[in-house]
Amino acid sequence: MNPTLSTSPPGTDSSVIGKYRWTICSLVFFATTINYLDRAVISLLKPYLETEFKWNAGDYANIEIAFKLAYAVGMVGVGRIIDKLGTKFGYAISTALWSLAAMGHALVSSTLGFGIARGFLGITEAGNFPAAIKTTAEWFPQRERALATGIFNSGSNVGAIVAPLTVPLIAETIGWQWAFIITGALGFVWLVLWYTIYETPANSKRLSKAEFDYINADIPVGLPAESVVVEEKPKTSWATLLGFRQTWAFVAGKFLTDPIWWFYLFWLPDFLGKQYHLTGTAIALPVAGVYILSSIGSVGGGYLPMGFIKRGMPAFQARKTSMLLIAFCVFPIVFAQYLGQLNMWLAVLVIGIAAAAHQAWSANIFTTVSDMFPKRAVGSVTGIGGFAGGMGGIALSALVQKRMFVYYESIGQLDKAYFIMFLICGGMYLLAWVIMFTLVPRMEPIKLDADDILPTAS
Repeated sequence: MNPTLSTSPPGTDSSVIGKYRWTICSLVFFATTINYLDRAVISLLKPYLETEFKWNAGDYANIEIAFKLAYAVGMVGVGRIIDKLGTKFGYAISTALWSLAAMGHALVSSTLGFGIARGFLGITEAGNFPAAIKTTAEWFPQRERALATGIFNSGSNVGAIVAPLTVPLIAETIGWQWAFIITGALGFVWLVLWYTIYETPANSKRLSKAEFDYINADIPVGLPAESVVVEEKPKTSWATLLGFRQTWAFVAGKFLTDPIWWFYLFWLPDFLGKQYHLTGTAIALPVAGVYILSSIGSVGGGYLPMGFIKRGMPAFQARKTSMLLIAFCVFPIVFAQYLGQLNMWLAVLVIGIAAAAHQAWSANIFTTVSDMFPKRAVGSVTGIGGFAGGMGGIALSALVQKRMFVYYESIGQLDKAYFIMFLICGGMYLLAWVIMFTLVPRMEPIKLDADDILPTAS
């Protein structure tokens, strides 16, 4: 499409175009659902695989580390690849590769093989969030991005909800290998929809000039119309991006908080199984309950800053305030085991609230990137943050979980290991908030060159 044209295709109007924007968001939601479904499968199959391959807590931690290391390595370059290839082709390639990697787990016959398979899955799954954030930045103006991000990011919860409701059942009826094959094959269904529906705004035949201008306005509340980001010139090197405090704020937030979500994803079924002696399909409802709550948090995290913005608060201040409130919502997880002694569902509730808070945090921390960086750098900065999150996950697994869980398991006091982990979960978001907003206390958008016309303050 030529954005200088002022006419819309026959039969279109702004409401139809708005629906198309949210259709794009739905596609990204679907991809994120599959992404997390594929990575969550192994946590539900852990009891079956422990029996077949004689794993202990250290073996499982090593396999988890293999995934995180590969994911972090993938993040080193995947953002720049997405920036170079564009969202349509880059997202498609990433999804096809991680779907093949997920299905490949069915061919594994050793513990080492699982480590290798998880590595391939990690490096290919790294493409989802840089592509998703870039797609959101392309299709949504600033004021809508946190909500759009919250909606697509809730796919990570839906994937984690679908997994416990289906994977144990598949494993018990037709074998654990088919759980990997069936869930992995869903990515190819998404590929058909993606290539049938998706185009970038500049190439879309569904957009009028008015809608194109609306998407690209990026005007924070209270700033004049001329204060917009003008897209999109040469790519920017990592060395340049790492010279900005804004990049390091995002890096710090991801490094400290991403590992907490991975702890829920990879260890929650084990916690519920060991703490409350749940097996097989009995674990499905409590695990699904945690992620149902987290889905609410993901979308709610997008709405929260919008409410502040509507009351006249500048966008960045709204994001900052929302993230502080969200960080406080995680803290009650330190009481999970105490409450669980009264009733298992009380433990599920506080863990679910913490998981919901993480997803609300995630919706906002991702949006800080598109708030502060020109669109051409969004994929790269997201990739840098994703790498930091992966390295944080590796550090937590290698330095805390692996040693601690093996030790306490060997002396029959695994509950103490989980208590320590819940303490870490409870405090990490407040620490991340302090570091992030010490580095960037107010809105300071990045001006990469003379062609980036950006607001000066907010």
